[in-house]
Amino acid sequence: MNFRILAKDSATKSRAGVITTCNGEFETPMFMPVGTAGNVKAVHHRELKSDIHAQIMLCNTYHLYLRPGITVIEKAGGLHRFIGWDLPILSDSGGYQVYSMADIRNITDEGVIFRSHIDGSKHMFTPENVVNIQRSLGSDIIMAFDECTPYPCDHQTAEKSMELTHKWLTRGIRQFNETSKKYEHEQAFFPIVQGSIHIDLRKRSSEFIASHECSGNAIGGLSVGEPVNIMYEIIEIVNEILPVERPRYLMGVGTPANILEAIALGVDMFDCVIPTRNGRNGMLFTSEGIMNMKNKKWEDDFSEVDPAGTTFVDKQYSKAYLRHLFHYNEILAAQIASIHNLGFYLWLIGRAREQIIAGNFAEWKNMMINKIQVRL
Repeated sequence: MNFRILAKDSATKSRAGVITTCNGEFETPMFMPVGTAGNVKAVHHRELKSDIHAQIMLCNTYHLYLRPGITVIEKAGGLHRFIGWDLPILSDSGGYQVYSMADIRNITDEGVIFRSHIDGSKHMFTPENVVNIQRSLGSDIIMAFDECTPYPCDHQTAEKSMELTHKWLTRGIRQFNETSKKYEHEQAFFPIVQGSIHIDLRKRSSEFIASHECSGNAIGGLSVGEPVNIMYEIIEIVNEILPVERPRYLMGVGTPANILEAIALGVDMFDCVIPTRNGRNGMLFTSEGIMNMKNKKWEDDFSEVDPAGTTFVDKQYSKAYLRHLFHYNEILAAQIASIHNLGFYLWLIGRAREQIIAGNFAEWKNMMINKIQVRL
């Protein structure tokens, strides 16, 4: 994997670049649509490419390991061939899924013993077999297995969790280096900074992660309930330590405003389920603000969803029609809303990139954040 920085904004720490993998390149900053089980809910691959202009997809190790299973994916020739996606893929290691099911898992030094949310069967993830699973997936970017702490989290608990994540990272890197690719393309390995909201722990974790000189680095354990000002403070501190020449990936974040603020702090890659999950529930993000399409106020509004010119679905779909579809619980409502929101996220991050290259990012960012957070 290769990362080239093409431009930097003088008033912020934002940068525009390109990441090249064996399955293609993608521009940074970049938002990755979440295709948990190899698909983005309610969105066809064709729409991801032609309408949304996605350049990379995120898939999840935990879910694909359980269904359809690694044997099936290996028989298909890897995840790219199994799902019919010829662009880059990043695979999340499953650490967040383990974090989110505290009632059916047990964390040990060796790894995590958990029960499937599907049938209750017993499984174990270790730093080593998570690397092996991702080797079998053939994703372009592999994530290290980590433990994500909840919020709030006291210092002692956070420190213990961070140290475990660091131990797992050492084992995961060893396994990655001692194994080889299963398909024709190379894979990159990203470790994850942890430490909850504790500044000293985040600094220690960042230094430990940076010392391994991996292809890129990720920031985990944020957007789990902490105030946004604390999240931004953590990002800034971490990015002062993580190497400038490697891409920085902020995991699971966030709202459009969160993303613009994080870009200003030097983050290059993002993923989040907000655009699709919120879209399926009737929330649309636009260049003028946020709309709840179930509200009566849209009942006879026959204008475009985003008249300012960033409509990412056919212009024939008016606000009134989309409200009508939601009130009838039509599947098409979820499809239109998901395509629109993902299209808006990719449009917004693309505009951010343009402004970085033009040297106008700081002023543009402040203007956009004031607009896109308005409730319409």
